[in-house]
Amino acid sequence: MGEGPYFVLTVLGVLGTGVTAGVFCAFSTFVMRGLAALPPAQGVAAMNAINTAAVRPAFMSVFLGTAVLAAVTAVVTLVLWPEDAAVELLLGSGLFLAGSFGVTAAANVPRNAALLRLEPGAAEAAERWPAYVREWTAWNHVRAVASAAAAVAYVLALA
Repeated sequence: MGEGPYFVLTVLGVLGTGVTAGVFCAFSTFVMRGLAALPPAQGVAAMNAINTAAVRPAFMSVFLGTAVLAAVTAVVTLVLWPEDAAVELLLGSGLFLAGSFGVTAAANVPRNAALLRLEPGAAEAAERWPAYVREWTAWNHVRAVASAAAAVAYVLALA
């Protein structure tokens, strides 16, 4: 691949997808387990606080920036179709856009919004909390794997 815009886009893609995969992996492997071990009222309150804190520039610039980067990479690749690594670039971009960004928008964010509407100490919150943890975490596994696979595809594009 050498130097130039593809190299820069791809290195940034590796970094963005890799960081995102790490965040999602942390949630899947220990954050959600820790929250699930709390009494439901505390778990709901803590998850709502985490979801509110996540929508800040530090994480959103990485997550949304990587989605924009993946879209730009896919469009540039489709238009210019480089001799080397076109498939890997498209695969990495597609994995991140569909498996990370798309799953976030379609599965995790709606669950977060529904959780935010619950009163943490209410009986309904206690009743819905176990299903939320199970479903949210399952979709988060998808996001983690898709982001990691996107990072691998981008690395392969550099090879």
